[in-house]
Amino acid sequence: MIIRRIPVAKILVISTAIAGSGTAYAADASSAALSEIIVNPTRVANTEPAGTFASAITVLRFDPQTEIQSRGMPEGQGDVTVRGGLFENTGFKLGAATIVDPQTGHYVAELPIDPALLSAPLILTGVDNALAGFNSNVATIVYGIPALRQSAEVNLGVGTDSLLFSSARYADVTRYNDAQYGLQVSGAVSEGEGTVSNGDHEFARFNLQAQRIAGNTQTDLIIAYQDKFFAWPGAYTGFASLPETDDTQTTLVLANHRTTLERGWLQMSGFYRSLDDNYDFDRRNKESGGAGAFEHRTRNYGAAFEGNVDFANLNWEFNGQVSRDSLVSSTDLNTALLDGRYYGSFRLAPSYDFAVPYDQTVTVRFGAVVDTSSQDSNAVSPVFDITLKTPTRSGQRTLKAEFAGTSQVPGYTALNSKPNGLFGGNANLSREKARQFIVTLAQEGRDWFASAAAFHREDENLVDWTYASGSPSARQANPVYMEVNGLELLLRKQWQRLDLSLGYTYLDKKSDYGTATVDGSFYALNYARDRATVSVSYQLNETYALRLDSEYRNQLANPLRTSDNNALLSAASLDWTSPQFDEITAQLRIDNLTDDDYQPFPGTPAVGRQISLNVRYNF
Repeated sequence: MIIRRIPVAKILVISTAIAGSGTAYAADASSAALSEIIVNPTRVANTEPAGTFASAITVLRFDPQTEIQSRGMPEGQGDVTVRGGLFENTGFKLGAATIVDPQTGHYVAELPIDPALLSAPLILTGVDNALAGFNSNVATIVYGIPALRQSAEVNLGVGTDSLLFSSARYADVTRYNDAQYGLQVSGAVSEGEGTVSNGDHEFARFNLQAQRIAGNTQTDLIIAYQDKFFAWPGAYTGFASLPETDDTQTTLVLANHRTTLERGWLQMSGFYRSLDDNYDFDRRNKESGGAGAFEHRTRNYGAAFEGNVDFANLNWEFNGQVSRDSLVSSTDLNTALLDGRYYGSFRLAPSYDFAVPYDQTVTVRFGAVVDTSSQDSNAVSPVFDITLKTPTRSGQRTLKAEFAGTSQVPGYTALNSKPNGLFGGNANLSREKARQFIVTLAQEGRDWFASAAAFHREDENLVDWTYASGSPSARQANPVYMEVNGLELLLRKQWQRLDLSLGYTYLDKKSDYGTATVDGSFYALNYARDRATVSVSYQLNETYALRLDSEYRNQLANPLRTSDNNALLSAASLDWTSPQFDEITAQLRIDNLTDDDYQPFPGTPAVGRQISLNVRYNF
């Protein structure tokens, strides 16, 4: 671990050195080339956690469309699910490329990039996900890369359970020959003992970004590295008696180029990602380096493109990605003899607008998704939607009906693990397919937005990890046919000083595991029948602002969960801005305000209440 070689006393020195005499990025939504992936920030009030520095998953914790199943704090390890999907059904996209973790979907959210380098996330579902995503059956979280601005920031924090954390960013922008050139560096370190015994963490993350903007083009290069150690009892096994640890080093290199065309736009990306993982289910035992040591190294690289062009009275939406991944080495994932594969996808969907009476517009979009893999079957999935837009006095009303077919391939952990043992794999798992039917009604006003979506999804060969009472020490990868029905309600409203976001999701599932013996499910049947979220941001005056996020969930009963199935989870913060120097701010943050003991992962102890205070200086 890099952070273990950095004494905590030097955190302040590191932060100051990074901040230097320059500036750090502040999110800029004004870039026309990226404006379509900027979302209203009032969906979530608290965009930073109390227990460490922010990561890509932090802002999704209380988002009304995403559920986080975490082991310890979400920034340690968190699975992102949408509309009753599983952790491997949600993809993370940077620029044009979806970054896949080939070992396991548990690491899909391991993006080693400071979220301040990226735009606010956009959550794509239905046809939008099918056309823009890659190997992600239910949803894709999309991040854009905004234009750099001249600024700088240093942030220092302390908290309960011996928490110390620090982050800093520096950006410099200059113009030369009608082009803008930018350079940005970012660094963050964090360590703490955790809210439970054997719940400590040590994180370090470093980023470098170079950018060129000229005319209608923007080109970016991001180099990112993260060294992350976290410990949590029963993290993956669900046995609270086991002091588990996970130690990962993630490297990501991303090049992205975007250009605005005369009648559309085009974006291209290339990336390289490596992840070294050393998981121990009992930190008290010394590793042997052989079977049972759970050490894995994966590499993944690829290229992607996407765009939108008006041609022949049609609007053509296209997207493609080709990836190569490899299991470089593993002590345990070696039974299926699968150590590398190529897979790709191409998506094309033209749309046509019809003018109808009362100034209404009907848009019909149709197309297909072609998925291919060197180690699995290929698939062709149709997509179709029809949208009716009606102008109203306050804005616009939208009615949309859609069908989306998608497919993806399982990860190495499910395919290559031994059929018996702590994590039982299944070499016979095949391509996972989903068919989704969605109807959405939305109304947008000047300062408010409301929507209601009803959806039905059929998952075929969905990979789930299950529990059988006859083998209490094993988790088994099994395919399941799943029917998911749901309702999703969203409301956002803004006043002069108050921002409010409300969300509610209802889910119902029917499952068929075939001949497999299943007494409990860790993922497919680990869901909330009812989930409600409330986010409030209130500017008390020029000096103070109060932020509150809350989530109530009525979880389906699970034989492995030792906590109550109902939970009320909250995060709150009080922000202070210096009246004399507005460059200086401070934040008091509290996560799990109610100290709820709800277990997102059945059997794994919950994170207790966390409190931290940090001071930020922008210059």
